[in-house]
Amino acid sequence: MATETTLHEMAPHHLPGWIPAADGSDPLFTVVIWLVVLLVLGIGVLYFKLHALPEHMAHSSNSSQLQLISILTLLALLTHNNIFWVAALVLATIRIPDFLSPLEDMAKSLRNIEKGEK
Repeated sequence: MATETTLHEMAPHHLPGWIPAADGSDPLFTVVIWLVVLLVLGIGVLYFKLHALPEHMAHSSNSSQLQLISILTLLALLTHNNIFWVAALVLATIRIPDFLSPLEDMAKSLRNIEKGEK
């Protein structure tokens, strides 16, 4: 049951390579499918890398707000609210001064002074 594939009488004798072959394969379609799949995967990887940018910035600078930044980026990913991502990015770039440590040191010194006077 061999089927004979012949060109149409109006078709030129030399067809370009991107036209489907007589055996049914379509090389242009195959190339485009692979290109689309790789493009979708590449855009997905880029999106997730960009989405995790505040977390990477906080990790590299040993930010004290790392947990808050992580939660904000996760909320932005799950809720699609960009304000959470912007807030995480701002927190990752700005170093909030530590006001609590000097006050704790002063309180500790005052306790030591009080213990010494009694």
